[in-house]
Amino acid sequence: MNTGPALVSILRQGKYLIASIHTALDDSEMIRFRDDLIEQIGSHRSRGVIIDVAALDVLDSFGSNTLRSIAEMSRLRGADTVIVGIQPDVAIAMVMLGMDTTGIPTALDLEEGLVLLDQRQRQRMARE
Repeated sequence: MNTGPALVSILRQGKYLIASIHTALDDSEMIRFRDDLIEQIGSHRSRGVIIDVAALDVLDSFGSNTLRSIAEMSRLRGADTVIVGIQPDVAIAMVMLGMDTTGIPTALDLEEGLVLLDQRQRQRMARE
């Protein structure tokens, strides 16, 4: 039984899910997070997901690839994804290491992430 603090919290905010990563995750924890989040998108019929990584001071290539795969899986389930809170040092390291972040919308913080999701939802509705 895990009695320590939660590593990730996933909260429902209307039609969106907000997932906050509180500490660095190892590979198996990252996979569990991905699977839990993708399942909750369907069970809550979410239209958008925000993943807050502000607490992370490092993001390795596996974590970056997993975030990219979450964004793609979410899209396939009908939800847009926005990553928020990337720290300056993490952003620099990701670019210097050549990590592929194309196709992952980002925003500075949760507030801007919600605005971006709302804009993307309006655009989607206008196309339909």
